[in-house]
Amino acid sequence: MKSVRYIILGIAILAAGGAAFLAMNLTAPGPAAPAAVVQPPREQTVAVLVASKDVPIGNSLTVEALKWQNWPKSGISDAYIIKKINPGAMEEMAGTIARSTFYAGEPIRESKLVRSDRGYMSAILPAGRRAVATSISADTSAGGFILPNDRVDVIMTRRGAKGKDGKSNFLTETILTNVRVLAIDQTIEDKDGKKVVVGETATLELGPEEVEILTVAQQMADRLTLALRSLEDSKEEEGTLATHLLSGKDRKARGNIRIIRFGNTTEVLPQK
Repeated sequence: MKSVRYIILGIAILAAGGAAFLAMNLTAPGPAAPAAVVQPPREQTVAVLVASKDVPIGNSLTVEALKWQNWPKSGISDAYIIKKINPGAMEEMAGTIARSTFYAGEPIRESKLVRSDRGYMSAILPAGRRAVATSISADTSAGGFILPNDRVDVIMTRRGAKGKDGKSNFLTETILTNVRVLAIDQTIEDKDGKKVVVGETATLELGPEEVEILTVAQQMADRLTLALRSLEDSKEEEGTLATHLLSGKDRKARGNIRIIRFGNTTEVLPQK
């Protein structure tokens, strides 16, 4: 009889434990719901006119070289061309000339464009400046490393009087300093089976007096050499050194003597 009671008591204990376990599972909190992801506010954009490909300096813009591209509104500059303000700007800019290189994706700015039907060179020259071409070669132009917008010195080498040994002396002087290179005429040539770029003509930006100096030097020189200046040196002011090559300037500087003989006038330089 006692065994039956023990069995009943065991069943009751098991039932109570199962009920307690079920009660705990029913009252336990479920897994936490994932936190809502807060999206940052989307930045507003504006359609800006940009270059769709690289446009080298001196090249004309075409419609194919331009496109509208969304640009963050916070990064808009007053110099940018905005579609909402000027929807026909793409056609208006076609035919203008790049004053400096545009790279793909770069916003188009009026300050870097030239509107001219007379060609690029005359359009970019500042007032009072001249463009003069001079022949160069790889061995007279820093090994062919001189490029447009670099600054150079122009060095003249010419043959002087023969010495006592019968050999000619060579005279070298820097005739122009810190001159801006406007353009380099480049061609591809074969050298030892390899393609190399060699400039044949350099176009320099000069003032009127510098033009005269270079013209005289081209007639006098056996060779004109361009010496490339560093970026730090190019910040110096331009200077003209060889004004003595100009006969008019030389006469004023040294005080020529005028001799009138039988109605003929002759000017001679005083001896130093």
